[in-house]
Amino acid sequence: QVQLVESGGGLVQPGGSLRLSCTASGSIFGIDAMGWYRQAPGRKRELVAVITSGGGTDYADFVKGRFTASRDKANNALYLQMNSLKPEDTAVYYCYGRRAGVGYWGQGTQVTVSS
Repeated sequence: QVQLVESGGGLVQPGGSLRLSCTASGSIFGIDAMGWYRQAPGRKRELVAVITSGGGTDYADFVKGRFTASRDKANNALYLQMNSLKPEDTAVYYCYGRRAGVGYWGQGTQVTVSS
């Protein structure tokens, strides 16, 4: 089993920045992909960014140029640096990890962008 815990969410003004963290524990060996998803009220959970086992990073169009995802394998951690935040970025952000073909989710962390 893999456990994922997010942190770093909070309230920020439009144009501001936040850095989210996700720490993996349990059977962390063999995790071959990790990513970030988000879900806003009334919307389906959507992809934000994914880091593949090969180290490549894919981003949703609505965050390109503003968000940067990174992975620190030594610390079993995933990060999401969010810049130029917009009110429409308000959502619960979830960490995702895949091991042996099985996906795992964190509990989510709330990000609110408002003036």
